[in-house]
Amino acid sequence: PGDGRRRLPRAAAAATRGGAAAVRTLLLLLGLLLLAPLQARAELREDAQSLVDQATLALPELFNEVDPAAREQLAALLREARGVLLCPRILRAGFLFGGRGGGCVLLGREGAGWSHPAFYGLGGAGVGLQIGIQDMALMMLVRSDRALSALMDSQFAIGGDIGISVATFGANLAGGTTPALGADIVSVARARGLFMGLSLEGSLLSARSQWTMAFYGEDLSARQVVLQGMGRNAG
Repeated sequence: PGDGRRRLPRAAAAATRGGAAAVRTLLLLLGLLLLAPLQARAELREDAQSLVDQATLALPELFNEVDPAAREQLAALLREARGVLLCPRILRAGFLFGGRGGGCVLLGREGAGWSHPAFYGLGGAGVGLQIGIQDMALMMLVRSDRALSALMDSQFAIGGDIGISVATFGANLAGGTTPALGADIVSVARARGLFMGLSLEGSLLSARSQWTMAFYGEDLSARQVVLQGMGRNAG
């Protein structure tokens, strides 16, 4: 009986230690679960900031690709634009069946300057004669309020809205500036790599709300950022 009485406290102590260890493990797991969303948001914020930096560098490069005779015309279109979408790197690849995708930032006219960026993804697929791999930078000048409002939707199909006209600014004056003058959206592209195939028509532009939330630290829509001037980021 004495041994039994001695074993009971030891068993109780072991059970207590085991329970404490289980509690510590549970608290550790809970801590990791709480940290995971913060880490994911931090990574998204870094990705968003990187995209903004790339877009900033892509703008002068796109202008340099334009024929000098047409550069002033492009600058005038930019000055008059209601918004601008910059996609610093869109990858296209395919052999008969092709795909394309990349990140973009959208800015709206705000007085004499521009709003903070809202984040989008551009993607799409095509079927037809398309061979090769291409790395392309894209700028889309939004020249009307209705086109800018259409881009505020969660998804926008390029060339898919019969009320929104899209034109391409050519590499020279004869190539595209004249039809571009009356278009709602004018696109300018710089491409690296061989690609023989389809245009961006039919590509889907989708809002990246998680990127916008991570970048600004609050849940803001593209409309709030681009049209209402909300959102501030220290980076």
